[in-house]
Amino acid sequence: MNETREIRIKRLKMRSMRRGIKEMDLILQAYAGRHLEQMDAAQLDLYEALLDENDQDLYQWVTGQAPAPAALAPLIGDIAQTFQV
Repeated sequence: MNETREIRIKRLKMRSMRRGIKEMDLILQAYAGRHLEQMDAAQLDLYEALLDENDQDLYQWVTGQAPAPAALAPLIGDIAQTFQV
């Protein structure tokens, strides 16, 4: 996909707020609004990979009900710490 950084961030913000379960909509929309602009390309890649995960899994990881996969654990931890869910 050949898109500018600005378009990519807008697309990721939109994906963050249209998740499927309301809790993840709220958590990821707020997180994206606060953090995506400061992320570098590698961090955006990781965030985009996170958005490909199932909402039920994401919710359990963010709330500490289940361990997150190692590759996503630091990002999940940041999201969880930001909202202290």
